[in-house]
Amino acid sequence: MASIVKQENGRYKVRYRTPDGKDRAKRFDRKRDAQTFANTLEADKIRGTFTDPREAATPFSKVADQVMAGKLNLRPATRARDESLIRCHVLPAFGRVAVGRITRPQVQAWVSDLHEGGLAARTVRECYRILSGIMSEAVLSKIIPQSPCQKIALPRADHTERRFLSSDEVERLAGTFERDEALVYSAVYLGCRWEELAGLKREHLEPLRRQVRIVGTIERAGGTYNYVNLTKSEAGRRTLRVPGFLVEILAAHLARAPKSEWVFPAPEGGFLRYDNFRRRVWGPTVAGAGFEGLTFHELRHTATAIMVDQGADLLQVMRRLGHKDIRTTLQLYGHLFPNREDDLNDRLEAVFRAARVSNACPTDVVGLLASEAT
Repeated sequence: MASIVKQENGRYKVRYRTPDGKDRAKRFDRKRDAQTFANTLEADKIRGTFTDPREAATPFSKVADQVMAGKLNLRPATRARDESLIRCHVLPAFGRVAVGRITRPQVQAWVSDLHEGGLAARTVRECYRILSGIMSEAVLSKIIPQSPCQKIALPRADHTERRFLSSDEVERLAGTFERDEALVYSAVYLGCRWEELAGLKREHLEPLRRQVRIVGTIERAGGTYNYVNLTKSEAGRRTLRVPGFLVEILAAHLARAPKSEWVFPAPEGGFLRYDNFRRRVWGPTVAGAGFEGLTFHELRHTATAIMVDQGADLLQVMRRLGHKDIRTTLQLYGHLFPNREDDLNDRLEAVFRAARVSNACPTDVVGLLASEAT
């Protein structure tokens, strides 16, 4: 139980013990405030929502360091990206602030300032995701009672910036790449990320089954590229069916490619490094073909557009792209899916009419069909 002691200077000291056995004290000018604090402490202990005021005074930067250190399963590239966003955009706003003093209005103002300052909507959302994750961990660790990251208005991602090529444009683009034609076709008709294609090994191809296994990626962290195995629980680890024409293209590519464990090796051997490929091959080639500014990742967008145009549903696209959550697919590409309400209504109409005919008495069928035909 918390106890209240009046001190010689007229102030009131509340002594209490945290659930983990630590003795704490807090001083107040008025007895009423001390009593309110003590009552709140005991009520929070009973409800299981107690948080230590001293812990809540911890600078956000220290909490962020603790949370990031505890993320043992982050891939090197993901960790490097998140730490960069924290350093550049999160800590300047909240680094020195006591974690318990960060409020929802402050978070909303921070999000708005980032967006109005010219930061891309997607980057703003990533920064908020990181902040929200740190605050959620602080709640779980009983550092703060609740997260200020609740019902925050976020900028919508701008889908108009994405570039999609038509199948004819893909054909024209691929034809301009002498050595890397198969790489372009694979990006478009498999929908893989750059790092997945760069990390694709010959042993992962199964031409007789017309499939390819995506089990590893080439990732960059701290200026160094490394091959990283995807865990079995990661959505990116998947087996893709390969169209017959692409099987033939890959077979021809491998027949003339230098001997290597990689499907798309670098000219000097080893795996492809994106910065070198972009500077030496991709940039000059796409510019010369009339596709100035086209990024390799936009081939993945093109793959999605082609899949949707050919009737793929949302779940098929999600699995093909290796998204962990269908909400990601919907957020990024939901606008590509056509509104098929009229087609759905026609199908429902057909089901209803067929059921009426099959359940009508034989003597009524002719009349029913005749009435529906008029």
